[in-house]
Amino acid sequence: MIESNIDSLLSFSAKVSWFLLTLYALLIFVNTLWDHGPISALIRLFSFRVLVPFLFVVGLSLLSLAIVFIQPQEVGVVVSVLSAGGVRPQPLRAGFHWIVPLLESDVRYPIYWQTYTMSGSPREGNELGDDSIRARTSDGQEVRLDCSVIFRIDLEQAVSVHIDWQDRYIHDFVRPVMRGFVRTHVSQFTVSEVNSSKRKDLEAALDRELRTEFANKGLDLDQFLLRDITFTPEYAASIEEKQVALEGKQQTEYEAQQYRNLAEGRADAIEIEARAKANALKAIAEALDKNPDLVTYEYVQKLAPNVQVMLVPNTAPFILPLPSLTPTGPLTATQAFTSTLMTTPGPHFRP
Repeated sequence: MIESNIDSLLSFSAKVSWFLLTLYALLIFVNTLWDHGPISALIRLFSFRVLVPFLFVVGLSLLSLAIVFIQPQEVGVVVSVLSAGGVRPQPLRAGFHWIVPLLESDVRYPIYWQTYTMSGSPREGNELGDDSIRARTSDGQEVRLDCSVIFRIDLEQAVSVHIDWQDRYIHDFVRPVMRGFVRTHVSQFTVSEVNSSKRKDLEAALDRELRTEFANKGLDLDQFLLRDITFTPEYAASIEEKQVALEGKQQTEYEAQQYRNLAEGRADAIEIEARAKANALKAIAEALDKNPDLVTYEYVQKLAPNVQVMLVPNTAPFILPLPSLTPTGPLTATQAFTSTLMTTPGPHFRP
């Protein structure tokens, strides 16, 4: 910071000194012209009173030109008539340096990270208006890409950058190289691939290729960013229609699966019910096999609550109401069944 202040102070002092010297010489010339004429006025300009201040100002200016302070975020390239090729082979790093006044001069370049953006949005890109990159995919679809590169000048190659590009390295190298590489790589993908997971592959390929190309020209690439991809209105509409159709298909498949699940549930219920009935019939068969009289019992249980008189075949037992045994109402099923078991075919009984 001290060296920077010294450099600035010397430069400012030299400019002020030239201004004051000019006023001083003009005053002497006017006064001499008024008193002694123009010839005496011209001679007075080369007098000791003017030459001493003049030599001082010249020395101060030469000192200001000889002192160079390079900021930490800069690199200096010395253009010199004393060096082969007109430029010093080594750049000036940050700090205090001396150069030969009038025979050498320094050109400074930033070595901090710079971001160059090409975007369709006027407020985002480095250029006004729509500056996005138009490219065509392998299947003929047009896409627009918003891209950014983060880069800086390689300090060791600053001299080569100056020789090749000077301060035109952004517009004459970075910009056209980005456009060319993006268009070339996009043409190797279909529009559906650009709009899918292949986008990462595209971005990685561009980063790799640009990194190599930038390094060959003295620039360090930190990152290539594929910020946005815009499709034509027709393609965007077709994508929306496909998405709606896909969602409809998924909804239909979901409803169909629900119906299948419901049908399978009903089939399972029917199967369970059938299995239960089969088990019940099996249990009944086993019970009848052990006690055949259960059929008669069930038969009487169904009829007993309401029957008063019943006629049965002459080969089967018959049941007659026994009011004396049931003073409060009809026989119960158990009583009727017991009566039946105690009754054998023979003469009829009167009630």
